[in-house]
Amino acid sequence: MILAVASAHVQAIIDAIGSGAVFALIAVGIGLVFGVLRLVNFAYGQLIMIAAYMLAFTDGWNDAFSIVVAVAVTVFAVLVMERVAFRPLRTTSPATMLVATFAISFLLQNAALLRYTYKDRPQGDSIGTLAELNRAITIGQVHVRWVTIVAICTASLALAGLALLLGWTSLGLQLRAAANDFQTARLLGVRANTVIMWAVAISGVLAAFAAVILSISRQQVDQTTGLDVTIFVLIGVVVGGMENLVSATLGGFLIGFANSLVGAELPTQGSWPFTSNVYLPSVIYLAVILVLLVRPGGLFARSGQAAVERV
Repeated sequence: MILAVASAHVQAIIDAIGSGAVFALIAVGIGLVFGVLRLVNFAYGQLIMIAAYMLAFTDGWNDAFSIVVAVAVTVFAVLVMERVAFRPLRTTSPATMLVATFAISFLLQNAALLRYTYKDRPQGDSIGTLAELNRAITIGQVHVRWVTIVAICTASLALAGLALLLGWTSLGLQLRAAANDFQTARLLGVRANTVIMWAVAISGVLAAFAAVILSISRQQVDQTTGLDVTIFVLIGVVVGGMENLVSATLGGFLIGFANSLVGAELPTQGSWPFTSNVYLPSVIYLAVILVLLVRPGGLFARSGQAAVERV
């Protein structure tokens, strides 16, 4: 009995780490754009949706080529989004840009919904890309799915690559300068449009990677794909601390970890990483409120951190 209980806890922790890794990956994409543009991109979930649809449309193709197409289309979509919607509104208030992201989000959701409106079939498209990664490795009474390992490795490599980019390249220096003081950076020769395009393009790549991992587990896409997870990640970014990319990423990981771990202790429905029940959102939101009451700047924000320390 004791061994079974211990195995159940180990299983829950492993699944929670995998879930936290996916949430951290999304948090990096959201935090990177926020650091440069000061924009909370609520439409980020629809970038995940677009990538997932590309995987569905190319289902049956070579898996590697299908993923490349998903990444390319997602990057193109976010660059169009930046050029058409974000750039003209760049000098407006943050509230105006936030409302614009809401509008884009619902526009893309309804555009996806049109796919099913006049079709005699259930809503949603199946995805078979890398479906074999849903198999599990059994160690004693613990089952570790390959997709969990892929999620952890992908998030780790993406974070390491981004750290190298920010710390050791000219582009990284410009990104950090723009995040610290955008106007001064422009006066010193930083090409604003180029830096912003690179930031949103990288966020698009991360969204596509997250979509691949989520699609392996869920194996289906519809107009709401990416929305639920993005809302949780946004909460995690706020809890971690939006003024710093590291704290935002840790916040994303924490909310994903908590979502899976707490969900494992409550009656749940659905599959990893979407463990859900009627109690889970209430528990998570209550915990978020308590954290923000104690640490309004974010759980991982440094004490006395200046508002300009963002990346």
